[in-house]
Amino acid sequence: MNFLAHIYLSGDDDPIKIGNFIADSVKGKQLKSFPEKIQKGIILHRHIDSFTDSHSIVKTSKERLHKRYHHYDGVIIDILYDHFLAKNWAEYHHTPLKKYVNDFYSLINNNFDLLPDKTKYMMPYMISNNWLYNYRTIEGIESVLIGMNRRTKNKSQMHLAVNDLVKHYDDFNNDFTEFFENLRIFSQEKINDL
Repeated sequence: MNFLAHIYLSGDDDPIKIGNFIADSVKGKQLKSFPEKIQKGIILHRHIDSFTDSHSIVKTSKERLHKRYHHYDGVIIDILYDHFLAKNWAEYHHTPLKKYVNDFYSLINNNFDLLPDKTKYMMPYMISNNWLYNYRTIEGIESVLIGMNRRTKNKSQMHLAVNDLVKHYDDFNNDFTEFFENLRIFSQEKINDL
């Protein structure tokens, strides 16, 4: 899953949200350098990624993309799934998306010193371009995919995936809806276990 889903799946616990959000920038033993609740968020992120990568519905979504994007198919699906979460946000959360996203940006800014350097570097771009809120539109997703393609020095061709999103829109939406319900249950159980 991508940023918005990881934040959402953390529930209402701010330190778990922070940990879940920064987890990709935290490697191995670096985990122990964070407060305990943030460590729980990092561990939750890792469980979410493992569950997602091995799920049959996600594999079906990836198959629509694999021929063109190969090992980038999973990254693309994570981004596309965040689109469907943002687009259908009112079905998942009582707080409007714009407020939820702005509250999260405030949380991150108020805890900026805790962030890994990689996340500190990324945050001004995320906030100024309002990535999380703009996931709700196809244009917003296209912008993210263009940026991801640029980061791979145009090897991934991810910028083309917006065409696949449009072509298979209903299929991806159905995949997301079915999968995300499973993931919500799984994540809540993991939070309770942690």
